[in-house]
Amino acid sequence: MKIVVIGGTGLIGSKTVAILRQGGHEVVAASPQSGINTITGEGLKQAMAGAQVVIDLANSPSFDDKAVLEFFETSGRNLLAAEAAANVRHHVALSIVAIDRTDNGYFRAKVAQEKLIESSGIPYTIVRSTQFMEFLRGIADSSADGNKVRIPPILFQPIASDDVAAMVADVALAVPRNGIVEIAGPERAAFNDIIARYLKAVGDRREVVSDPEAGYWGSQVVEHSLVPLGEARLGRIGFDEWFRRSQAAA
Repeated sequence: MKIVVIGGTGLIGSKTVAILRQGGHEVVAASPQSGINTITGEGLKQAMAGAQVVIDLANSPSFDDKAVLEFFETSGRNLLAAEAAANVRHHVALSIVAIDRTDNGYFRAKVAQEKLIESSGIPYTIVRSTQFMEFLRGIADSSADGNKVRIPPILFQPIASDDVAAMVADVALAVPRNGIVEIAGPERAAFNDIIARYLKAVGDRREVVSDPEAGYWGSQVVEHSLVPLGEARLGRIGFDEWFRRSQAAA
């Protein structure tokens, strides 16, 4: 089976490509560096020729509200048009849990992307994931206030990128759901406790403060703002195992 992975050289993309190739599939790891650009449309027609599945893992280079919305709308329209012309049979996109329950510019852009997919007429599956464990440091840094890190005491259920890639690959080889699949890590705990656990593990002495007024990337959040509300597929890699692997890789 020919599968095109948009963003195939990124964190999730490179792992997904490796899994699918190990399964014997013909995989195109698409990126602007490889001459396939969803913003300009360059290389899309050639990449889609003969493809049965497209996995969209592209991400905006800018997190500015206007720029990120323009990125996902332009990329989505160009990609879906190329897929329709090539008669692609399954579009898989990676999205984020709770984007329709938490208000910030990036989440609004992902909602716009999902709407384009749903109205495209191409059979699809949207995989909504919780936050990646690989982003814990970035989250802590974004929430820093001097030597304190202010984190809201809400529920959090981060997932390892290895689990995300495995689940995306699995979904891509399955029958299109024409709906949403939610995925999350195996451990659910207080957001502030998980960040404190991470900082302690890496030897970062900043103090994590439980602050109900603290937001998440500019959004006000409540207890279930960042976790699945219903059924979700859970990863196998907990924090300790993920941290061990990440240290070994480093």
